Amino acid sequence: MRYPPDTFAVTTPSDTESRITRSFNAPRHLVFQAFTTPALLTRWMLGPPGFTMPVCEIDLRPGGRFRYVWRKPSGSEMGMGGRFVDVVPPARIVHVEIFDEDWTGGETRVTTEFGERDGVTTVTMTVLYATKDGRDGALATGMTTGMSAGYLALDALLAEQA
Repeated sequence: MRYPPDTFAVTTPSDTESRITRSFNAPRHLVFQAFTTPALLTRWMLGPPGFTMPVCEIDLRPGGRFRYVWRKPSGSEMGMGGRFVDVVPPARIVHVEIFDEDWTGGETRVTTEFGERDGVTTVTMTVLYATKDGRDGALATGMTTGMSAGYLALDALLAEQA
């Protein structure tokens, strides 16, 4: 492994933003592909153990829509969707999203950047919320714990592709 295992970091660069960074021991084209291909995304973007993703639809182009639905071990579901604003493979994706049960106070804008150096890709995801309360509420849900678990699964997926 060419990076320390504790590269997952969460910061709040402004009152309405959260920024999550994580490095992966894989070239950025593979990491980008894992973020944008339904058959791969459903293998890692799951959150806590026992979650599944029965719906993962992606029309990866500016103006294209996406839809994700996660199923919890209890059988209840959590869904969200949105549209792509900007797509620059394999460097950047900008999209807007909203959860079916809007617990963040409105649509959020997510900018995901993929930077590579010496075969290690750093993903930087900046989420802009409508309000500070929305950002704080999202961070209080344990969202980052689920993201961290998903990223560990992504490590394993990327290792299979190497």
